Amino acid sequence: MTADPWAALRASTPARIGLGHAGAGLPTHAHLAFQAAHAAARDAVHAALDLAAVEAALAVSAPVLRVESQATDRTLYLQRPDLGRCLAPGSAASLATLPKGADLMILVGDGLSALAVARHAAPLVAALIERLPAWRLAPILLATGARVALGDAAAALLEPTLALVLIGERPGLSSPDSLGAYLTFRPGAATTDADRNCVSNIHGAGLDCRVAADRIAWLLTEARSRRLTGVRLKLDAPPAIAAEPRKELPC
Repeated sequence: MTADPWAALRASTPARIGLGHAGAGLPTHAHLAFQAAHAAARDAVHAALDLAAVEAALAVSAPVLRVESQATDRTLYLQRPDLGRCLAPGSAASLATLPKGADLMILVGDGLSALAVARHAAPLVAALIERLPAWRLAPILLATGARVALGDAAAALLEPTLALVLIGERPGLSSPDSLGAYLTFRPGAATTDADRNCVSNIHGAGLDCRVAADRIAWLLTEARSRRLTGVRLKLDAPPAIAAEPRKELPC
């Protein structure tokens, strides 16, 4: 049998390369692998977040408060992204009673992959809090039906210096459990995506939680010092962080 010249390259990347063909189509094993990956991505989008389990894991690091967006079910969430950016009235009323002016507000939202939040949010939050020992934290907000800008709505009520939204990213065919981190200095109604910094692709085969926590902590510290986030804040972190090799371990 002739050796497969693509085998070594396929072993080093999740990309689908050198799949070969069977007549005009893909070989059966490649076709089935694609179908399985597509099914995993679809499942991640539609899966509900196990709130009790995630809340218990997050509560090890800090107090947790559940909040909801105005997207009251998953179908509405997918059809109406705008509703995922607005707090439900009851959640807004609850936040209005909390103390204001923390250094950092962390909102953990299901987003487009509850699987990502279930696997990686609590380890990432724990690692991040370890790196920010002197920061005053608002209660961690655990949000359902969340889009990134839901953090802006929450921050308008809690008035933190910085808001950090950890949210399940849109699943890909090689990463149905990727978590994204979006940080914003003093977000408000006029905040745009250009005002945020993002650390993405946080998952077991992507950016390790510990490395992600290093980068996020560095960005938060610089953001508080420079009083800005977004396109004017670049990840020019020290080499020990920026050059950290990727770890092929679960978060």
